[in-house]
Amino acid sequence: MRVNDRGTWIDDGDASFEMNEPDAYALEEALRLKEQHGGEVVVCTAGPTRAAQVIKEGLARGADRGIHVQSEQMDSADAVTLGSSLADALKPEAFDLILTGLQSDDQGFGQVGVVLADQLDMSHATIIMEVVVNEGTLRVKRELEGGWFQWIEMSLPALLTIQSGINQLRYATLKGIMSAKKKPVNTIKKELLMSSQQRILELYVPEKEKTTQLISGDPIEAAAELVRVMREDVRVI
Repeated sequence: MRVNDRGTWIDDGDASFEMNEPDAYALEEALRLKEQHGGEVVVCTAGPTRAAQVIKEGLARGADRGIHVQSEQMDSADAVTLGSSLADALKPEAFDLILTGLQSDDQGFGQVGVVLADQLDMSHATIIMEVVVNEGTLRVKRELEGGWFQWIEMSLPALLTIQSGINQLRYATLKGIMSAKKKPVNTIKKELLMSSQQRILELYVPEKEKTTQLISGDPIEAAAELVRVMREDVRVI
């Protein structure tokens, strides 16, 4: 990875783009829910022209149709802009359930799904590890800190942000890749009218540096000082 000339992002000219890992698990969970309960799986992404590849991948894995909110400015948009743009495209669809990845692989803020739920006025839950569908309700398992989990019950419609590892990913078959070419994709070209509420001022590679601190003196006092340094300065204990 190299920082671009402006120092605001990486130089992605030679980069290959792919679906975010958490989004791949969200798609797989949607496909499994369709197999169990019926319905339709629609894949949606917001991004520049190259993001159409994500739609094609989702269709090849089994989704029924796609929606591409297209803007060449979208690759530098913040979570509020992305969430609002997706909401405008998804609102007419009136989906019962929306699954998003927990966070993106590049910035990892974990905000787009929550913003999208707010814009669509839908109940939502984050960091989901299991989904159980009942008649008109959901029971979902949330991952908490320290190895704890939480089960909650939700009404539909709802939005869930899916954690990686919730299921076992499937891969596109040759038949799926061929059939994806015939599936409809609605491209919605969008001019971003709102300015980003956050922006990256500077991006740089951390400088490598090494310092050595010697602790000498009485063994008991030296041990006490070592513990203090580890607790207060290094913060490893």
